[in-house]
Amino acid sequence: MCSTLEIRKEYMLTWIDVIKFANNGSPAPDRRVEKTEDEWKAILTPSQFQIARLKGTERAGTGEFCERHEPGLYGCVCCDTPLFDSRLKFESGSGWPSFTQPVKENAIKYEKDTSYGMVRVEVMCNTCDAHQGHVFPDGPEPSGLRYCINSASMKLIEEDKTEATAILGGGCFWCTEAVFQRVKGVEKVESGYSGGTVKNPTYREIGTGRTGHAEVIKITYNPEVLPYADLLRIFFSTHDPTTLNRQGYDQGTQYRSVIFYRDEDEKQTAEAVKVEMKDYFDDPIVTEISPLGAYYPAEEDHQDYYNENREQPYCRAIIDPKVQKLRSMFKDRLKDEI
Repeated sequence: MCSTLEIRKEYMLTWIDVIKFANNGSPAPDRRVEKTEDEWKAILTPSQFQIARLKGTERAGTGEFCERHEPGLYGCVCCDTPLFDSRLKFESGSGWPSFTQPVKENAIKYEKDTSYGMVRVEVMCNTCDAHQGHVFPDGPEPSGLRYCINSASMKLIEEDKTEATAILGGGCFWCTEAVFQRVKGVEKVESGYSGGTVKNPTYREIGTGRTGHAEVIKITYNPEVLPYADLLRIFFSTHDPTTLNRQGYDQGTQYRSVIFYRDEDEKQTAEAVKVEMKDYFDDPIVTEISPLGAYYPAEEDHQDYYNENREQPYCRAIIDPKVQKLRSMFKDRLKDEI
């Protein structure tokens, strides 16, 4: 689940990005916090000051957050800036809390560190320059990164449970966008691309079927109103999850049925709902369930497409029936008419 600050980044950083930032400078932060050494000492414990301000390192396995896995955001102990998401925390066996990504591309500052006869990349809070730890290229896929962080440099920030995002593909994103825009509990739907290897793809490139990306939608929703499992039941019911790489006349891997999950809980829920829904179809469900990698918003002329183009032949012939099916099957889940 995401914070209402909308800080979760959708572009996945890789080691190439890290090296670029370390060599050429990090992205500009959203804000800056600067204090004198005495001012930092006044608000930090001695160990926090030693690690965060003097670039110390806590002993392996001793940090407060090594074995903690409750949901939430980890912020800088000095300035409270959110830096890491617990959903991207993993057990690396290193003895320090480890993450695969920061919450935003510009949350972290990167600098080359040549201390102790080694060449490493130091990571700091980009807001106040507090030392956090180092990043290494030996993390799990798909990013391959391991942010190795000192517990003393972080604090756990309570998570807002009233907003979450889901990324799904069910054929043409004009169709799935139109469906979920009408579901109660959905705050925003954005069309985009995910699941492939090409950075910042265009609609024309997606149409070749050679990018690996699927047309997807990013749904921002309130899980207290619309639980993730119910969202997926609507998803399975309003497209054909039994046709491989095809929805109606739209054919190609870009039109595949796919659920991109952010963590193990979402994966297990998706697999359970997929099993639950199989009895409603004559043919086997072929929906792909994969970890979320990079997500890219589609061009502006593909956003809110159905609402802006209802008289277009495609909208009348293809999308209208999907919207009518939603209305007939999920009356209690609908917003007031758009």
